[in-house]
Amino acid sequence: MNILEFQIVSESTRVPEEQQFQYWVDSVLSTDAEDSEVVIRVVDEEEMARFNEQYRDKKGVTNILSFSYEAPAGFESALLGDLLLCAPVIETEALLQNKPLNHHWAHMIVHGILHLLGYDHVDDADATEMEAKEIEILKTIKIKNPYQERVSE
Repeated sequence: MNILEFQIVSESTRVPEEQQFQYWVDSVLSTDAEDSEVVIRVVDEEEMARFNEQYRDKKGVTNILSFSYEAPAGFESALLGDLLLCAPVIETEALLQNKPLNHHWAHMIVHGILHLLGYDHVDDADATEMEAKEIEILKTIKIKNPYQERVSE
């Protein structure tokens, strides 16, 4: 079983329940032989902007930041790392992209866990590989390809 430490410090009332986050984490890590530990912290804009500037040298907010954990030599740990998610940004993006809010939360968790596992999207080839993995995982939990254009109904 994967261990999730879950922290909500956001004022948003639209953050999914911890069990939902656990399901999404487990969906990504289901093929791993070993159990893993992940910390998920849901924040508002001020904290996200502070972390984004401090750790990425970028001003303003973003939807998610991932911080991989690398254990010191000789120390065993199941900790993959931390995910910092900005609830207001995720809510706004879901609305602007005409996506169900929970689907966008799921996508952000899948995306973040893949970063913790070493996937990246720095260049086109890496981005294509990471997006394909995201689409594959999301499909297993019955969520459509988040990169397809959505047509308003």
